[in-house]
Amino acid sequence: MVKLGIIGVGKFGTNIIHAFKQVEQQGKGKLVAICDISESMLKSQSDKYGVKGYLDYKEMFEKEELDGVAIATPDPFHKEPTIYAANLGKHVLVEKPMDVTVEGCIEMLEAAKKNNILLQVDFHKRYDPYHREICKNVRAGKFGKIEYGYVHMEDRIEVPWKWFPNWAAKSSPAWFLGIHFIDLVRWMLQSNGKRVYATGRKWKLKELGVDTYDSINALVEFKNGTTITFDTSWILPEKFEAIVNQGFRLVGTLGVAECDTQNRGTIVCTEQLGMESYNVGFLLEDEDLEGNPYFSGYGIESIADFVYNLEYLNKGGSLDKIRNHAISGFAEDGLEATRIAVGIHKSLEIGEPVDL
Repeated sequence: MVKLGIIGVGKFGTNIIHAFKQVEQQGKGKLVAICDISESMLKSQSDKYGVKGYLDYKEMFEKEELDGVAIATPDPFHKEPTIYAANLGKHVLVEKPMDVTVEGCIEMLEAAKKNNILLQVDFHKRYDPYHREICKNVRAGKFGKIEYGYVHMEDRIEVPWKWFPNWAAKSSPAWFLGIHFIDLVRWMLQSNGKRVYATGRKWKLKELGVDTYDSINALVEFKNGTTITFDTSWILPEKFEAIVNQGFRLVGTLGVAECDTQNRGTIVCTEQLGMESYNVGFLLEDEDLEGNPYFSGYGIESIADFVYNLEYLNKGGSLDKIRNHAISGFAEDGLEATRIAVGIHKSLEIGEPVDL
């Protein structure tokens, strides 16, 4: 059975707890320990899920036998624990972005190679069945050559303003949101970025005391000739019907693909919350026959996939086979997605196109 740990058990760390506890019920893994720098968060999660907690991840590694660890710290703080874990021979699932610098990604990639460990990046957009079907058809040439397209991904303003005010200024909508679709488009096109030009605005959030971009618009040219516009923001009104508004459109020489990832066709209205749209494709909570919570959706599947990959390795499987056949995002994917995102922010700074 794969022994697992988690570093960072806040909002998305909770999702990882759900996924790991679920594979535990399947007999494929066991959540051994969690770590967080917040004493109150750590105690709350430790008590709720009945798992040992640590304030220092180095102490966790010292005292617990772990096969793998998931890292869900804020965007700029993935590198150090990833490299530390890799140097101990522990496999790593790291949340996106892998790192916010190209150099950091290269260090993480080299540490993974040197220690022969799996470094998997949680690019969960790949696991959405709608995205997977479009990807299959793009690669099969059903749309011809993809000439251009656009992506939009937008959060309600409470995400940077109320959820993450302490570190949102160290991030941006391109890092926090856009990196998802940057990877998804790369994966579909099987092509890396070549050139980028970006513009952005700092109006609303700066007024609220969070010095980061409200919105970023980036035109990315890929090496295969496709150009995609990535529009990201996190200032949608708090009364917008979903936390995340998202979708994309691809236009090829033989066809077009459109995907509204936010509105899957179900909208409800209650007196308490007003208008809402559901994204149960990402996360759906239910109960099993024993009354235990049971979670499904691509937000769980992408995390559970890490455990299944480790189980395969523990049975003698090869890293190369996982990299060649799994849907997972790996260190090389994290590096290339970060390379594009870094180019976007450099273009914002200098006001000119940037070659990647």
